[in-house]
Parts: sequence; C-alpha cells; structure tokens
Amino acid sequence: MVLSPFFLHPILQIQSLPIWPYLLLAFLVAIEGPLATLAAAVASSTGYLDPRLVFLSASCGNLSADILWYSLGYAGKIDFLTRYGGWLGLKQDLILKLKQDINDHVGKFLFVAKLTLGLVVPTLIAAGLARVPWRRWIGLLFLAEGIWTGSLVLAGYYYGQYILHIETGLQWISIVATVIVGIFLMIYLLRRRSHRDNQ
Repeated sequence: MVLSPFFLHPILQIQSLPIWPYLLLAFLVAIEGPLATLAAAVASSTGYLDPRLVFLSASCGNLSADILWYSLGYAGKIDFLTRYGGWLGLKQDLILKLKQDINDHVGKFLFVAKLTLGLVVPTLIAAGLARVPWRRWIGLLFLAEGIWTGSLVLAGYYYGQYILHIETGLQWISIVATVIVGIFLMIYLLRRRSHRDNQ
C-alpha cells in the first residue's frame, strides 16, 4: 500500500523539526511541570512546536520526575520512621497501618494525587517507602499523566491568548483539589486514631 503525500506530510514535518527544544522541554517539565507545559503548548499554537511532540515531551518529563521521587522513597528506610517516628508523634502501629493502606490502594492514591499539584510527590515517596512494586501503579499513573498533560497542552494550544487566566484558574482548581484531598486525609487519619484509641 502506497501512502499518499497527505498522510506522509505530518510524519515528514515531525522528522524535519529539531529535537533539542523537546529535550529541553522534557527537562524543564521534570523541574517545573505545569508552567513549562503551558508555555510550550502556547508555542505550539503559533507553529513553533508540534503539539503532539509537546505532549510526548511533557509526559516523559513528568513521568521521569515521578519515577525519581518513587526511587528516592524506595531508597529510604521505613524502619527509620518506625524507630524514630515517636519523636514526631508517629506511632509504630499508625505507620504500619499507613504502609498497609498504601499497599492496598496505591493506584487510587496516585491517580488522585497526580491530578493535584502538591500531593503527587509525597504519595510517590510513600509508595517507594512502602516498597510497592511499580507494576501495581504505573498504568494508572500513565492514565492520570495523559489526562493532566493532555489538558494542559489542549488548554495552551487552543486558548493561548488567555493563558494567564487559564494558569490562574488551574492554580485555583489545583489548590481546591489539594485542600479537599487534604481534608479527606485528615478525616481518615483522625478516624484511624480514634479507632486505635478505642481498642
């Protein structure tokens, strides 16, 4: 089957683009994700970058940072927390229960945390500390990454002229989501503590 020039054009266009802006983008996203992604999406709306490669580069940068945070937690020792956590008010049975909860619900925790700005890093570190195998959560992390980065790229591409308003809106949405998740986490911990005290 011979491909027509219409089908070859996007492939040839991608191959003719320099790769270094996308490598730089992946690096910048790994350091500061949303702002770099939105800026690159705006650049793609003006024709300077390809939006498909912006999405791919931003996703790779975010996932690289996520794996780094998980590895940092994995390199740590939960025994340190169980031994010295009492000084910080963390009881050994609470730490072990949290470890069990992370093992049981790691996919849900990471999916929700990925869609907020501030919770994904501690969740990934906790998953590493709990030694949760990456095979149990990487699929949901990919799905959440696609939703998050795809939304940012689409927003920047189609609404680049309103980018400051979008960025402010995204920050507020993320802050509200983080507060809601934090409230649920506090309720969960308080219930666990009262349940433990009643026993």
